[in-house]
Amino acid sequence: MKKIISAIIILALATAMCGCQSKQNTSENQTSSQTEAATDLQTTKSNEPSVKNTESSAFDPYAIENRYDIGDEMFKKRDGVDYGTVEKDVSYYSTTAEDNKQCNILLPAGYNENEKYPVMYVFHGFGGSHSDQIDDDSYLTLLYGNMLHDELTIPMIIVNVDMYTDKQADKESYSEEQLRFSYDKAIDDVAVDLMPFIEKTYSVKTGRENTAVAGMSEGGAKSLCTGFKWLDKFGYIAGFAPDTGVIPTEYYKGTFWNTPVFEEFPKPSESNMPYYLYMTVGSKDPWNIDCTLYYRDVLDQMGVKNQTDLAEGYEHDYIFWRQCFYNYLTKIFR
Repeated sequence: MKKIISAIIILALATAMCGCQSKQNTSENQTSSQTEAATDLQTTKSNEPSVKNTESSAFDPYAIENRYDIGDEMFKKRDGVDYGTVEKDVSYYSTTAEDNKQCNILLPAGYNENEKYPVMYVFHGFGGSHSDQIDDDSYLTLLYGNMLHDELTIPMIIVNVDMYTDKQADKESYSEEQLRFSYDKAIDDVAVDLMPFIEKTYSVKTGRENTAVAGMSEGGAKSLCTGFKWLDKFGYIAGFAPDTGVIPTEYYKGTFWNTPVFEEFPKPSESNMPYYLYMTVGSKDPWNIDCTLYYRDVLDQMGVKNQTDLAEGYEHDYIFWRQCFYNYLTKIFR
């Protein structure tokens, strides 16, 4: 009888031990699965090009390859998206022009005067105006609104500059050569006259870390000139297929297009090195491939970090500019 009772006790103990071991294995498997799921989720989130992913860690714009495959849907108006407010023909007095000038301003969706916003200044191309990039349903207005809605960029104020910087009454009579040198004056107008006006009139974050400049073609050249002349004011600089005329080159030599603003690029110090310097040109551009790549080579030799692309298949038009703005908007003020 004692033997039978002993056998029953041993059997019960063995069963209990097996149950504990089974529960332990199940618990370990659940923990392992939960860990793997969390890792997969974190990996997925880290690959999303979202603004939120850059807030908790250092963001390096140079580590991200620029894209030139953005589909047309990003540049079209969508239902349910707030595209912000376009303020047209905003007037300010320019001491550089000795006359009033105008600009167009895009205030982001949800603009709140109790908050402060970084600012991007945009130069148009040759013969253009301050309404080329920022206007109702213009490509940059729609692109920026869609990107902000999709959390691919951050709230900012965008100012479309009029590069003509002389007496307004003379504008229609100016030759191309006169326009070129009038545009050169915008380099000072933006920093000396327009920026103080914007900072006084709107709710703006100041400092070079909160100020960007960009432009295309002749505006791309002026963007580079403005950023490098005023390195203490602009932390982000972009030139999309920039023209000659920034520094001396062999391209279009002997023409007014080639007359340089600088004898050489002003060399940034450690304290005013651009946070991001972006240049790009299409492989089918008929005018500015050589000078863009020359600017890149000179800056490389100076030790000035830049990201310069030769974008396959693109020409010298707004189809290319909007791809460029997509890249720039994903990287500034982050």
